Amino acid sequence: MENDAAPEIADALGVLLRRTTRARLHGRLTEGMGPALDELTYPVLSALARTGPRSAAELGPEIGLDRSGVTRRATRLEEAGLVRREPDPADRRAQLLVLTRPGERAVAELRRRLAELIADSLADWPPGEAAAFARGLRRFTTEGPFA
Repeated sequence: MENDAAPEIADALGVLLRRTTRARLHGRLTEGMGPALDELTYPVLSALARTGPRSAAELGPEIGLDRSGVTRRATRLEEAGLVRREPDPADRRAQLLVLTRPGERAVAELRRRLAELIADSLADWPPGEAAAFARGLRRFTTEGPFA
């Protein structure tokens, strides 16, 4: 890409990074998955799938919430059987949030839904353009300003 594309990329990233954009997507993905799984709890479940067991304090920066915000959302997920708390072996005073088997299945379904949504969005793109976009996006995230 040429450097003159940078402002257009910055504008597009601004849309993607907006909290309202993410919440709308998370709401679409979690629709019909039960009252505990929604646009507010999705980031906690998704982050645990990416990072593995974490304390609420450790998970907070990953999803842009403070410890108490993570704890409130994790409690809803725990009550639904999607997350459990375990003692932290490194600090017996702390507890780790851990995905349960139903939580893992929920994450798999959410990932399937996201992949389907993306595939549907790219269905009308010319052949090869989606693959080129995927390669460029991967490179941008691994080598660009977010690396």
